[in-house]
Amino acid sequence: MMKSGNAKRGWFLKIVLAVTAVFFLIKFFSSCGGPRGDLEIVRSLKVERGDLRVTVTATGIVQPYNRVEVKAPIAGRIEEVLVREGDEVVKGQVLARMSSIERAALLDAARSRGEEAVERWEEAYKPAPLLAPLDGTIIVRSVEPGQTVTTADPVLVLSDRLIVESLVDETDLAFIALGQRAQFKLDAYRSELFSGEVGHIAFESKLENNVNVYEIDVVPDEVPPSFRSGMTANVTFIIKDRENVLLVPSEAVTAWPGDFPNPSRSIFAVYRKSGGGRVKPIPIRTGESDGRMTEVTEGLGEGSEIVVVRKKERSQSASPFRPQRSSPKGGSRVSS
Repeated sequence: MMKSGNAKRGWFLKIVLAVTAVFFLIKFFSSCGGPRGDLEIVRSLKVERGDLRVTVTATGIVQPYNRVEVKAPIAGRIEEVLVREGDEVVKGQVLARMSSIERAALLDAARSRGEEAVERWEEAYKPAPLLAPLDGTIIVRSVEPGQTVTTADPVLVLSDRLIVESLVDETDLAFIALGQRAQFKLDAYRSELFSGEVGHIAFESKLENNVNVYEIDVVPDEVPPSFRSGMTANVTFIIKDRENVLLVPSEAVTAWPGDFPNPSRSIFAVYRKSGGGRVKPIPIRTGESDGRMTEVTEGLGEGSEIVVVRKKERSQSASPFRPQRSSPKGGSRVSS
């Protein structure tokens, strides 16, 4: 009798274990091989082709590449200025003429004796010329005829060419290279887009608002007459430029779900409708991304339908064992 009871108990345990194993296998394959049921569809879309541009943005200022101040070689008085702001000049061109303090005093004394005396001194004592030290553009005219200057006063300021000097965060410096293409807009002319290339990358950083930044010079392809030194610019450095590639919104790309078989060992996935309002992951390989859109290099074709998903919010039901507190209309009352 004891043997018969033990045998029955053993068969019963085997049946229970078998049923339990079948139950867990069904649960495993339903969660790993079937559509996800814990996700809800936000919106549906189709994979499209387009252009993708990866960029780094920075602010900048228009300023001269070489800014040269033309100062008086001697203290004295400016007799005439031969150029105006915006004029193009060449090296060695006479920009202004001035009298030394002695010549100015002699001419003033001669004027009290008549024109003949003035002409005689002007012929004998010539004014000193101020010459352009390089080819460029006059960007500042700071004096007028009759004004007295010292050797420390700039009479004129020249610029050989205007560039855009931008400040790039050190975390983005690795993406910038000499000769790299860039585009920029000026705050003064927001409807116009200008192009150029990186001409110089500073070797020493500057501290701006407790952030290490590097000065990057962008040389414009053309310098239109509207450019002025000191203008504020918004610069876009072009890191990657991909044309006619498959694109999906970045919000549709997720990491491969850990509870789903991954025979292709994919890192990323997108979801597709699976029927019954459920979804399943599709393995993909990604390329470049600008943050808003992501390039897909493998796993999808043009026109493929995918969905943007998110996890369902679980509703928190009240416990039947927890006492329910009700408050009177109009808010709670505190009794004293």
